[in-house]
Amino acid sequence: MDLFRRLVNQCATLVYCDNISAVYMTSNPVQHQRTKHIEIDLHFVRERVAIDDLRVLHVPASSQYADIFTKGLPTSVFTEFRSSLNMQSG
Repeated sequence: MDLFRRLVNQCATLVYCDNISAVYMTSNPVQHQRTKHIEIDLHFVRERVAIDDLRVLHVPASSQYADIFTKGLPTSVFTEFRSSLNMQSG
């Protein structure tokens, strides 16, 4: 399986997150008092980060292009995000 992974997927999958605390928690194995009721998926993500299958990177909230699909944005921000996604009105 390791040879297959090296041949097919030579780099880790990138995940972008706008929550800096969540980004730190994926790579920090220490359980803090505030994180004792963590969901099981964080443990899965930590495991994937530890074996270099996954990298979790911070993206500022102002650059969160997914917001165009989930939030009502000011016209200027909407237009900028739409342009970045190579979408046109029409």
